[in-house]
Amino acid sequence: MHRNIQRRHRLGLAGRALLTIAAGMAPLAGPGLLVGAGTPARAQGEPAADRAPGDLLADFIHFVKIARYDVAAGEGAALLDSGLSATEFVDLVDSSGELDRFQSAVARAMRVEAVQQVAAELDALYRKGHLERARDPEEIGRNIEMLGGAMGERLHARARLVAAGEYAMPRLLETLLGGADPAIRARVQQVMIELGRNAVGPLSEALGGLAPAEQEIVLNVLKSIPYQASLPAVVELFQTTDSDGVKAAAARVIAALGGDPSASPAALYAGLAEGYYAQRDELTNFPGEAFQLVWTFDATQGLLMTATPTAVYHETMAMRMAERSLKLDPGSQDTLALWIASAFRREIDGAGLEHLEPAAGRDAMYYAVAAGPSISQRILARAIDGRDTPLARQAIAAIERTAGVGSLTSDDLGRRPMIEALGFHSRRVQIEAALAVALSQPVTTFEGSGRVVPILASAIRNADERFAVVLSGTDREEYDRLRTILEKNGYEVLPPADNGIDDILGPISEAPGIDLIVTSLPGAATVAAYERARTEPRLAAAPIMILGRSADMLDLQRRFDRDRTVLVRRDVITNDQMVAAIGTLVDQAIGGVIDEAEARGYATRCLGALRDLAIAQNIVLRVDDAALPLIAALDEASGPVQSDIAEVLSHVDQARAQVALCDAALDAVGQTRIGLLGKVADSAKRFGNLLENRQVARVLKLAGDSDLDTATAAAAVAGTLDLPNTDLVPLITGSAPAGLGNRAAR
Repeated sequence: MHRNIQRRHRLGLAGRALLTIAAGMAPLAGPGLLVGAGTPARAQGEPAADRAPGDLLADFIHFVKIARYDVAAGEGAALLDSGLSATEFVDLVDSSGELDRFQSAVARAMRVEAVQQVAAELDALYRKGHLERARDPEEIGRNIEMLGGAMGERLHARARLVAAGEYAMPRLLETLLGGADPAIRARVQQVMIELGRNAVGPLSEALGGLAPAEQEIVLNVLKSIPYQASLPAVVELFQTTDSDGVKAAAARVIAALGGDPSASPAALYAGLAEGYYAQRDELTNFPGEAFQLVWTFDATQGLLMTATPTAVYHETMAMRMAERSLKLDPGSQDTLALWIASAFRREIDGAGLEHLEPAAGRDAMYYAVAAGPSISQRILARAIDGRDTPLARQAIAAIERTAGVGSLTSDDLGRRPMIEALGFHSRRVQIEAALAVALSQPVTTFEGSGRVVPILASAIRNADERFAVVLSGTDREEYDRLRTILEKNGYEVLPPADNGIDDILGPISEAPGIDLIVTSLPGAATVAAYERARTEPRLAAAPIMILGRSADMLDLQRRFDRDRTVLVRRDVITNDQMVAAIGTLVDQAIGGVIDEAEARGYATRCLGALRDLAIAQNIVLRVDDAALPLIAALDEASGPVQSDIAEVLSHVDQARAQVALCDAALDAVGQTRIGLLGKVADSAKRFGNLLENRQVARVLKLAGDSDLDTATAAAAVAGTLDLPNTDLVPLITGSAPAGLGNRAAR
């Protein structure tokens, strides 16, 4: 009856539309239907708020079926705005008798751009409602009871329990181990096996807290689930149990999973921790959802679940598994480094989440510092291999606080992570690594030492410069569009690369670093561009914004979903949306761009490090290597920064450094001039007179200045230059020496 009414409503609506068109009249306009060239209109002229959700659902399906996708988009949007909860929406669809037509309409609409987004939201709402219903504890209890019913009821109940996934495990385990009917227990066991990986975590967690007879029951279930995530707990139980029955059951599980009963449980837990850290697919039960479940087992309460934000779930589980490994093998440095790295990543990924407490009572830096530089070097090596900029920065900060020069440059790990960091793609990492090495004041040379001082010097001038690469193939119009957007947001864009990054390897090598890559290419070309970029050391971890075609989006999103350095968006997004997406990508990949305030902070720290190296006359990290960039920075700087640069240059044994100092002093006025003249005098005291004649003449002239402080500062410079009496006597007599006027005029 309901369907007949809906059909009459649709036929009436369609007929009225035909009559309107035949009469040459414009349909009634409103916010819901799109007519002609995108003009909004509403069926029957009714506002969405006055129409029943059932009518909106029927119209959405109808207009998709007749290929009026613009109209369907309006109906679907109105349905989404109707205020139905997810479970209420499921009730609406299921009770309408149009489930099959709804599902086919959604599948069809998902392939049409005009209605794609609305269809995806309706599909997601329906799926969410089904999950919420299936995961409701009372619903789970009813479905377990229905396992004892007729065939149809059992099939329905089993499907609902499988849909509930991990959420059903507490009641299922309670039933399996309780006094339920043997037939129901057998069907519960079969449901657990069908749950597969959803059952492995909870059962593995419960295993150690059960009585031997119960352990055997659980082991019989795990034997039929082909996921090796249960092996650490099963092997540990095999090696520690006093029950022959449990040992035999555990041996069967190990054999079924292809494991080794003599394997080290500590190593197995560490391997599982690595799997969680890598966010392996088989260890993620609810991909795309906001929460995952973390399990504990209590002897009196049974299995207890904690909903954990997906953003920090894998790191949380990596820490738990690494901690179990460390309890069995406290001496494993690699496992301790993994635990601390996971704690760091949990803090990084959890930034902004409410009520997120430290996983171990204190922040990760506390444990990193306490563990010492060897562990932090391992964390840094992990960050470099994983192209993980935020983690690398945390590791360097820990190393800087605890490491002596020997541990910074040693190759105890078979590599030198801190030296590798000097060539990392991120300028933050390069600068912070250079600072850590400089502050250690090395006394023996090492491979890569020549990079430290130039990095420090470059940070004084251009730490906040941003460089971007745009890959749009031969589409120059698209390149220009993207370049304009990026330049307006502070990026300097490298030249076009019609044939890919091989066309611009020269400009890439000349840039201090590449902060962003934007691709706008077909799917296969996008993947090829990504893979080529990752083979270039300077691009190996650069954030990549992928602008994909509609047909390629699903494949691209699946491929790059777990890569923190990649963000996939539709190529039709607006300029504002693109800027916002780039901000999100750069934040998650490298901790955001270096802003002006941060650049000033780096400049101050780098100048301080260079000054310390200069004062110590470090023979490994020679400040002379920074002369040219410091001279350039001296002309651009002012205030305390200029004074600090001058201080460093006064320690550089090069004529061009002393000449630049003097020129800066002579061009300055007031107290700035007096301060800079003092730096010229310091340079001359250390290295003698390296000034040009024109400068000497101007200094002597300035020594007679009417301002006593200025004259005294200039006279001090003259005194350090060891000038002949013929130049100095006029300062006493007040008459110009021969040739002074000529020199001063040069």
